[in-house]
Amino acid sequence: MIPILYSHPFSSYCQKAKTALYEKGIGFEEKILDGDGPVSTAFAALWPIGKFPILTDDGRLVFEATGIIEYIEARFPEAPRLVPIDPLAAAEVRMWDRFFDNYIATPQQRIVNIALGREHEDSGDAARAALDTAYALLDERMKDREWAAGDFSLADCSAAPQLLYADWTYAIPKTLEALWAYRDRLLARPSYARALDEARPFRNLFPLGAPEGRD
Repeated sequence: MIPILYSHPFSSYCQKAKTALYEKGIGFEEKILDGDGPVSTAFAALWPIGKFPILTDDGRLVFEATGIIEYIEARFPEAPRLVPIDPLAAAEVRMWDRFFDNYIATPQQRIVNIALGREHEDSGDAARAALDTAYALLDERMKDREWAAGDFSLADCSAAPQLLYADWTYAIPKTLEALWAYRDRLLARPSYARALDEARPFRNLFPLGAPEGRD
């Protein structure tokens, strides 16, 4: 039995998990959530919380993209590592994974929520300011490195989709050349490029409209 990933290709967190699976060369079955269809019904029975992705494997249920990546790292240690063995290096990777989820994805989603009428416009300035700060910090960090924390890692699996959608939502300034070069490397990474290609048929779902030429 191979692992089963319940996901939707357009979700940044699902792309994060799939990038890790592709990077490590782990075979899996993807079950795409289908609204009121049988896959979504099975998903709801497995995980009433309702947040995706989840992974089932060998009788285990694993939730949250970071949790899935940590699980497959332990389950398949012979594959290329995404979390270093060295504890201090691993702590840095995990710290930057949280940076991309908390300080890029969260304000980005708030801006989308405003567009959908789920948050008040008054929160938009704070979300944009948070992204400005995160963008500037990342640009400075990436001036002397290829990946977020050492070799390609869990942190970069998080960074790739979060920076894609953040730029779509609140454009990364072209003056931040190191950050743009990092984003370009992420989009060119074969594991993420594959996850991104699988999401292309669903781009009409992006509430703000998917911009041309920034993917």
